[in-house]
Amino acid sequence: MRKLTDWLSRLRPARTPPPSRRRIDFGSSPPSYPIYVIGDVHGCINELKDAEARIAADIEATGRIGLVLLLGDYVDRGPGSRQVLEHLIRPSELGLKRIPLCGNHDDIFSKFLKEPDLYSEWLGLGGEQTLISYGIDLHHLGARQKSRGARLVELLSEAVPASHAQFLAELPVCLKVGDLFFVHAGIRPGIPLEDQKDEDLLWIREPFLAKGPQLPLLVVHGHTPKPQPDRGPGRIGIDTGAYYTGSLAVLKIDAGRVTIL
Repeated sequence: MRKLTDWLSRLRPARTPPPSRRRIDFGSSPPSYPIYVIGDVHGCINELKDAEARIAADIEATGRIGLVLLLGDYVDRGPGSRQVLEHLIRPSELGLKRIPLCGNHDDIFSKFLKEPDLYSEWLGLGGEQTLISYGIDLHHLGARQKSRGARLVELLSEAVPASHAQFLAELPVCLKVGDLFFVHAGIRPGIPLEDQKDEDLLWIREPFLAKGPQLPLLVVHGHTPKPQPDRGPGRIGIDTGAYYTGSLAVLKIDAGRVTIL
């Protein structure tokens, strides 16, 4: 039996681990410009446009052009996932300089597009609402799971534009500038940044929320919804649950001063 098992394992192709997502490092000098950070969007296109309008108004009032970072989770749960991705792919109508980072929901949607059978758990994380925004209703695909899976692969290729799939696949996972670190979920406390795994950057909660980074950094993150922006040791969380509260937080960092728009 052992020999048979070994033979079968040799026949099964080894799965190649997905490549690490790109990480952006703007160097060790503190930013000389304001940085605006938008929390988890989750398909809330109107709230996203409102947040961007607040940023544009602040830039006009101060006369200082800033960088806009988005912390991921553009899809799932809310009604307008497709519209959010389409909005972010196009140049900003307000002239904003945007850098969208990857969230765990964006990452698993990207994987689902390639291998839906392996990542079907995404559907229970708000993925069904995302598919509906693309005109795909799972309840109309038939009762038989096998035939439904084959049909879903076909529908995905037809409904999801290649530009959306490429956007999701190319999202960077984090950005560092000076002692500021921007990421979707957080980091593994005390671990050097170069040794952090994408999985933690996208998914971690504890022990990061309680302990903070335990590095000389201020980490700005989303992923864990709270009614208001949440300060902890060495961190600020700005996921305010836009899809159920209607509130999308915007954090501004300028010359070391942190404010909420």
